[in-house]
Amino acid sequence: MPLVLYQRDDCALCDEAIDVLARAGVPDFSSIWIDNDMELEVLYGDRVPVLRDLVSGREIDWPFDERKLAGFLDPGMPQT
Repeated sequence: MPLVLYQRDDCALCDEAIDVLARAGVPDFSSIWIDNDMELEVLYGDRVPVLRDLVSGREIDWPFDERKLAGFLDPGMPQT
């Protein structure tokens, strides 16, 4: 599952999201910085950090924790 984390430079929430991804053992992901890209600013400006599954197009906006992230990564997993 190719994953992309949309984020900003010097973004404390983005740093927190990366920590959650690490604690959850998320496989490799790419980072895309939206700064200085008007199209990405329009799409993600108020939402970053956002994790996107490039295959399905699904996205999860911040805030997310390890449990919510696990549900995103495995949509068949029952939510509690």
